[in-house]
Amino acid sequence: MTPRPASAHEPARRGTLRRDAERNRDRIVRAAQELFAERGLTVGFNEVAHHAGVGVGTVYRRFTDKEELIHAALEEPLGQLAEVARRAGEAERAWDGLELLLGSITELLVDNLGLRDVALGGGGWRLGRPTVERVAEVLRHLLDRARAEGDLRDDVAGDDVMMILWLVTDLAQHSVQVRPRLYRRYLQVLLDGLRASPGRMPLVEKPTEQQVLTICRRWAGAPL
Repeated sequence: MTPRPASAHEPARRGTLRRDAERNRDRIVRAAQELFAERGLTVGFNEVAHHAGVGVGTVYRRFTDKEELIHAALEEPLGQLAEVARRAGEAERAWDGLELLLGSITELLVDNLGLRDVALGGGGWRLGRPTVERVAEVLRHLLDRARAEGDLRDDVAGDDVMMILWLVTDLAQHSVQVRPRLYRRYLQVLLDGLRASPGRMPLVEKPTEQQVLTICRRWAGAPL
């Protein structure tokens, strides 16, 4: 039997299919970025597919598992985290580096709950370990330097900083609809608690009594 000659249109069709596949992948990644940032890494493939406007089978064809999708969606924010650590580690005075590191990290984690899950280990994800370990290394170095320079209490440990990040980012989730940047005030208070002597800067973002009441009720899950 004589082989059927290849159609002149087949290369163009294959090129179109590849472009369609790339566009679908980009749509899926963008959808995952938005949903992971807003709700964390508990979001499933079905929700990502719906948000991207594709079938769930398309998501599975582009990504073999959820870990691969998370890696694609968090590549950019993990890069931002690494850049923050680099700049903080180069600070002339360690305390300035600590303020830069914790302030910038907190802002990134508040704005991206998926990154928070990875960076703070809340979901047990192993993704982004090189970046997270690099940040932890910079933090340890800054703590040692700040202690030697007399700016940090002698009894402060890295675990204390981890707890501060959990506390402040959790507060941010409950206050975002009332006072979006209120967390900055309490980060400032907690950072002052790490200092060898109290800070002198005025506290920022003072809430009203009503705002505090509303946030407390949200945090407790009580009716508003």
